[in-house]
Amino acid sequence: MKKFLTCLFLVLSLVQHAQASELSDRLKTKDHVLLMRHAYAPGVGDPTGYSLARCETQRVLNDEGQQQATRIGQWLKAQGVDQAAVYTSIWCRCQETAELLRFGKVTVEPALASFFDEPHKASASRQQLQDFIAKALPAKGARALILVTHHVNIQEFMGQNIGSGDMVLVRVNAQGQLLGAQLYPSP
Repeated sequence: MKKFLTCLFLVLSLVQHAQASELSDRLKTKDHVLLMRHAYAPGVGDPTGYSLARCETQRVLNDEGQQQATRIGQWLKAQGVDQAAVYTSIWCRCQETAELLRFGKVTVEPALASFFDEPHKASASRQQLQDFIAKALPAKGARALILVTHHVNIQEFMGQNIGSGDMVLVRVNAQGQLLGAQLYPSP
């Protein structure tokens, strides 16, 4: 029985490693990107009169969200993602999430900004995101491309709403258009 359990453990470890390698291997290619919704920030939308220049006026991560973002970064590293180009929305909850992933420099990218307050901008936002992805993928080298954004952006891009901290491995064409997607729930 002990021998059986040892073999089972080894097989499960190999399967987990193979899955880990698959995610990290795909993120090294020029046709995959990881879209991520910011970690948990209680509430919906932002308070009336918020300012993008002042985090204290926005909906921000609480302790649970900060721990979640840290866990996601650790999980990604355990999956074999060791280098990443990380871009984020200007909103503080996205920036903090991106920083807590601990992949180094984080860059604010306008194409990742929320249009929650201006839903008529959905189509234009999707096009901006596609254009950014098309430009960023060839320039990233072997690093993963991780984009931290909002549920409205992800829903407009792929037609599915996802939870806080959830990630979507997206395969795109050279124009940044969606070809396929795989959801990874927040660890």
